[in-house]
Amino acid sequence: MKMQYRDRAHIAAAAFLGLFVAAPAHAASLTQVSDWGASGVPSYVKMYIYVPDKLASKPPILVSAHSCGSNATGQMGNIPKIKAAADSNGFILILPDNPGQNCWDVGAKDTSLKHDAGGDTKAVVQMVKYALTKYNADASRVYAMGGSSGAMLTQALMAVYPDIFRAGSARAGVPAGCWAEGYATSNQWSDSCANGNVSKTAQQWGDLVKAMYPGYSGHRPRLQIMQGDADTTISFKNSAESIKEWTNVLGLMTAPSSTDMTTSSIATYSRQFWKNSCDYVVFEAWAGKGGSHSMGYEEDAILKFFGLNTAGGTDPEPNCPAGGGGSGAGGGSGTGGSGAITGGGNGGAGMGPVGPVGIAGSSSSGGAATSSGGSVSAGGSGGSAILVGTTGGSSPGVPGSTGSGGASPVDVPSGASGMKGSAGTPSGSDSESKDDGGCSVAVVTSKSNYGGSALALGLALVAFGRRRRRARH
Repeated sequence: MKMQYRDRAHIAAAAFLGLFVAAPAHAASLTQVSDWGASGVPSYVKMYIYVPDKLASKPPILVSAHSCGSNATGQMGNIPKIKAAADSNGFILILPDNPGQNCWDVGAKDTSLKHDAGGDTKAVVQMVKYALTKYNADASRVYAMGGSSGAMLTQALMAVYPDIFRAGSARAGVPAGCWAEGYATSNQWSDSCANGNVSKTAQQWGDLVKAMYPGYSGHRPRLQIMQGDADTTISFKNSAESIKEWTNVLGLMTAPSSTDMTTSSIATYSRQFWKNSCDYVVFEAWAGKGGSHSMGYEEDAILKFFGLNTAGGTDPEPNCPAGGGGSGAGGGSGTGGSGAITGGGNGGAGMGPVGPVGIAGSSSSGGAATSSGGSVSAGGSGGSAILVGTTGGSSPGVPGSTGSGGASPVDVPSGASGMKGSAGTPSGSDSESKDDGGCSVAVVTSKSNYGGSALALGLALVAFGRRRRRARH
């Protein structure tokens, strides 16, 4: 009887040990960084980072910026393929956040739109510099992407900090500097730009960008812009303005090098491509036919544009010799003929899909809660409706809880309607992510074999104890 009791005690101890170590010692998750060297930048800007478990020896960095009314956690839920690519290919994700703000500040001429002068753009650059140092990251492979306000931030970063960023991808954004026209600091909104009432020549746009970093003559980042041509929140006219701006800045001809049509699971696009004199594509414009403001990210195309779709890859655009179109100088500046950009019966020069512009049904409070299993949750209950959305969207609930319905948007600028968030759903599967018009939260649970291993260890201890008792007899 004593022997049976001891055996049962060993088995119980093994089971307990299995439960105790079931969680892995480390699992990648979205984590807030409290001390990233912020200096001379707005105090509301927060840094979140995702460092995969298997980090490349010299990892690239991708900044992913959320839209108006959203947050870092919501943005993470909108890019599941990019997160998966970070896990498999070893690059770092930085997700800036701005709690308490409506949109990113891309309209302040003396800070965000001026090199090294502060504002949201400098805050993001300081995050990048922190990650470069801490993780020995690749300074020659720093990228940025975002949707709506995040797309505006992306274009601003390309314009103000061309020395930091190699390339960007912007969905439903506006030309760098456009948001400064009629900019309202109270809600970080510009009716003039959003409604498509700001128009300049290619030369004027180019001069505006170059004035943001006077004297800079180095490599200019390549850019991929996307927008739905039926966008009623950010006028599709801004796509044509962006084309004028960036063809001038990059020293490209007004007419594209090539065009095509392509269909994805999100939309059918009319695409335009511009190559520099070294025959590398440095500018892309995607126009989603009939697409609204809230379209999903074309993640595969974005990853390929950055060269992040394979492990150990290189940037798709090798340095082009001086005069090769990379510096914005030289012929073909596109100073005139803006009509040629949008003419030709191709539906306008423009973009493709814009992703979720805000959060619907996901929490905007609580920051980025994490768990030992690598899940990312909203850290709160139901979310508020987004500022700039035209269609509703739902998002999964936080693990073990349900989200409440969304509320009406606050401080909605004229011409922008808010989305209503539907009730969240309890977490119960290995992976949940939804991006159908509102920012969602990816809920990922990690299964572990540690428990089974510990149980086996306990059973081995039981067998060892039996052998010792037999030896004594």
